[in-house]
Amino acid sequence: MSQYVDGFVLPVPRKNIAAYRRMAAKAARIWREFGAVDYKECVGDDLNNKMALPFPKGIRTKAGETVVFSWILYKSKAQRDRVNARIMKDPRIAGMCDEKDMPFDARRMLYGGFKVMVSG
Repeated sequence: MSQYVDGFVLPVPRKNIAAYRRMAAKAARIWREFGAVDYKECVGDDLNNKMALPFPKGIRTKAGETVVFSWILYKSKAQRDRVNARIMKDPRIAGMCDEKDMPFDARRMLYGGFKVMVSG
């Protein structure tokens, strides 16, 4: 059984970072409660590189936005599917998913599931 990761990249207005952090901390506790192995939310710090396509350009941030890069680690894809099925029924998560109250534009979020290929 190999580990599995859900990955996210999203633009967040800098003025909403504190609100996003509060939301993410609550979500992290819930995901871990339901069995996620690890949960990370990372805010952009060194994003203007010349080596590759910078995250802000790739996700087309607007003035005043930064990038949040996040991932949730699971034991397997099957475990991820079980965890996420329970998460989507949890009223604590539903309460955080009102688009009018979100600290970011969920329509611009990038998301995908990934098989772990190398782990060091």
